[in-house]
This record gives sequence, C-alpha cells and structure tokens, in this order.
Amino acid sequence: QVQLAESGGGLVQPGGSLRLSCAASGSIFIRYHMGWFRQAPGKQRELVAAISNWGEINYADSVRGRFTISRDNPKNTIYLQMNSLKPDDTAVYYCTTGLNWPTPNAYWGQGTQVTVSS
Repeated sequence: QVQLAESGGGLVQPGGSLRLSCAASGSIFIRYHMGWFRQAPGKQRELVAAISNWGEINYADSVRGRFTISRDNPKNTIYLQMNSLKPDDTAVYYCTTGLNWPTPNAYWGQGTQVTVSS
C-alpha cells in the first residue's frame, strides 16, 4: 500500500514563497518516480514538476525558473519550493508517485490547498 502525505500549503501574497512537502511510505520511495500535480477550479489537473528515481527533473513551462522540486531519499520525502508565486498558481497541489516516467501518477496524496492572493 502506497501512502503519500502532503503538507505546507496555505495563503500567500503574490510574489511570496511556500514550500510543500510530501512524505511517502516505506520501501517504495527509492524505486519510484515522484511528482507534483495541481488542479485549479474549473481547470484540468496538470503536471507541475516531476523527479525520477535517477534524479532527472521536468517542469511545466508555467513554473520553470520559479519552482524547484527535490527529493530526500533517506527521509522518504520530496519537496516543492515555490517562489515568485502568482494568483494563477492558486490550486490544490497533489503529490504523486509511480513507476511511469515522465508522468508518475499511479498513486495520489489527498492534496493541499495553495492560495495566492493579496
């Protein structure tokens, strides 16, 4: 059973920063690819960033240069550092994992809300 637990969402002003964390269960972490998706109201879910088990990283064009994904294998945790946040970044952010690359979306966390507003 794969379990993912996100944390770190909240309300931030435009131009601000947030860091999301996702803790993954047990032995799957080092073998699986990890990702962050988001879904804004009335929009489809989109892949924001993904990191493979060998360290390859992909970003959506809309966040490249502002967001950074990283993984800490000993802690079974991935992070999404979000800088220069914009109102368009407002969404529910989901941590995902799986063996499929470049879209690791076999398993999903419960999501965490990020709201960018003044």
